[in-house]
Amino acid sequence: MPRTQKYVVDLSADERAELEAMLSAGMYKTRVLTRVRCLLHADDGLTDEQVGQAVGCHPGTVGRIRKRYAEDGLAAINRREADRVYERKLDGRAEAHLIALACSEPPEGHSRWSLHLLADQLVALNEIDVESISHETVRQVLKKHGCALTDQKRG
Repeated sequence: MPRTQKYVVDLSADERAELEAMLSAGMYKTRVLTRVRCLLHADDGLTDEQVGQAVGCHPGTVGRIRKRYAEDGLAAINRREADRVYERKLDGRAEAHLIALACSEPPEGHSRWSLHLLADQLVALNEIDVESISHETVRQVLKKHGCALTDQKRG
């Protein structure tokens, strides 16, 4: 017995024409075009499994596209907003301290700074207001400012 779809896609003539124009334009990302194809096939009355086979994606993906269409309309084909917003651990002042530290001589017993060593030293200095910082945050800050941890002479 076929299962009825929880979210029904019922495109208006204008919406269908807009989606078909997107397919023929050839200037959209593949992910967007996959969502467009899913909506068009779902509007034709196909099940999630049938749409998934026709488009080449998982039936769960089709279900999520149906749900987003039911909630947001054609905005469902666009990239969704991020689920989480991350707060920056380091502000400009703290980034400046990190860069100055990376440009300084490494501590005794070390030939150069490592990302982990920089992270530990930055927290140990107590000049910034964080309890801990990851080596990945250090890497991103140094990359953003064009700094590299190399064996070359610093100057």
